[in-house]
Amino acid sequence: MTDTQDTAAETPRNPVFSAPEGTRTAADVVTPELVVQLTRGVVGSGSTANHTPFTGEKLADLPESTPEDVATAFERAREAQKAWAATPVRQRAAVLLRFHDLVLERQAEVLDLIQLETGKARLHAHEEVQAVAMAARHYGRKAPGYLRPKRHSGAVPALTKVTELRQPRGVIGQIAPWNYPFELSVGDALPAFAAGNAVVMKPDTETALTALWARDLLIEAGLPAGVWQVVVGEGPVVGPAVVERADYVSFTGSTRTGREVARSAAARLVGCSLELGGKNAMLVLHDADIEKAAAGAVRGCFSSAGQLCISIERLYVHESVADAFVERFAARTRAMRLGSALAYGADMGSLVSERQLETVTRHVQEAVEKGAKLVAGGRHRPDIGPLFYEPTILDGVEAPMAVCAEETFGPVVSIYRFSDEDDAVALANATPYGLNASVWTKDGRRGRAVAARLRTGTVNVNESYAAGYGSVQAPMGGMGDSGLGRRHGSEGILKYTEAQTVAHQRLMPLAPSFGMDDAQYAQFMTRSLRAMKIFRLR
Repeated sequence: MTDTQDTAAETPRNPVFSAPEGTRTAADVVTPELVVQLTRGVVGSGSTANHTPFTGEKLADLPESTPEDVATAFERAREAQKAWAATPVRQRAAVLLRFHDLVLERQAEVLDLIQLETGKARLHAHEEVQAVAMAARHYGRKAPGYLRPKRHSGAVPALTKVTELRQPRGVIGQIAPWNYPFELSVGDALPAFAAGNAVVMKPDTETALTALWARDLLIEAGLPAGVWQVVVGEGPVVGPAVVERADYVSFTGSTRTGREVARSAAARLVGCSLELGGKNAMLVLHDADIEKAAAGAVRGCFSSAGQLCISIERLYVHESVADAFVERFAARTRAMRLGSALAYGADMGSLVSERQLETVTRHVQEAVEKGAKLVAGGRHRPDIGPLFYEPTILDGVEAPMAVCAEETFGPVVSIYRFSDEDDAVALANATPYGLNASVWTKDGRRGRAVAARLRTGTVNVNESYAAGYGSVQAPMGGMGDSGLGRRHGSEGILKYTEAQTVAHQRLMPLAPSFGMDDAQYAQFMTRSLRAMKIFRLR
């Protein structure tokens, strides 16, 4: 037994949620017929497989793509994109609205797949259903407005008519991660489709069935099959092949890989959007509602077992309420039920891989060895499944403990006490990351003022992450090492377009005319420019 396990033995073990009688199993969900149906969309000449983190058992055999298969997928996508781009935008948007309804009607199917492929609890899987439905509804309603031609003032009023058009980029290369395989695959692809693009997507192999289910349903909603191509394979092999051929790249993943994607895209002079890592902070101010903050911390720290880019890993609590907050937060954390059932009831599921388990174990063990106190959790739970780890709270964490600055991406959070609000803001900002933050206070105006001082792409006041992410009319993304670009809102769809200015000059050219020589024309334009300023023309 390790030192960490010895320490964890002093804390209560998290209870286990048992599967209700009649709960579906992996064999019930992932049938040979379903695999054949979903993998029809994969361009692959090899063979690979994916597995469920709940047990480690194989779920399905999948086609594996080579760089040559990626080239074929792009050829098919380019051909299909021509007709799709010519389809009126309202017809494209209508596909998204039909997809919205189908997702809600058949959500049980994808919830089973999400759970089996990621190991997360069912309620956390349902967050993906909510997010995808919101994005489909938003772009289904708003895409025509976002993309409509816009009139602008021309160089010379009445003589220059200017229209801004939004042209699709062509074929989007999308590399989707394993942690939110429904939302971060089709959720990010929907605005690209609405803008008239095709997509070649590489999902993570271990969560490919969820993404393929989304593709199958979107085709049922009316998307031409050729517009969404899927390739499956090892990231270092298939990922670069996607980036090398794309007209624009959408990537969600680690900061290290994001830098490689950015360099490759820049070398080809194509754009990219990157949502990368985070070390997100939550600030509990002295006037916070402690019960609500404790409940919010459980959601913020342990949803999807902490394997969420915008989850909370650092908790800054005012010293006047710290003891009361920690007591309530720890009690809620210790009561969380762990389980692998394809049913509602478990409060947290499994980690997704041995790699994640190793990182979590290393961060917790090193912190305890260097003097941090284990308040809750800190225990691997192979009695439930090979990759289960209890939700863990650490107190007394200090640099240079790895958990202090490195992204854990697991169910681990560190508590830090503060006395001065300015210091708390400075500490929250003392990281190269800048993805998400959370502020808790009974004074909404004060909370928003503190939020504005935090250098992160989204800040939630009296919520952990869902309010910001779920507000799909507003942009979501990261600052610093947390990425480039935004999803959601106008930026989430316009990034998939090229702005084109069409300027129609009428009656006279922007050059000497009507017998004017160069000097007379220059004098005429000088008077005109002064007059335009006087009349407040823009």
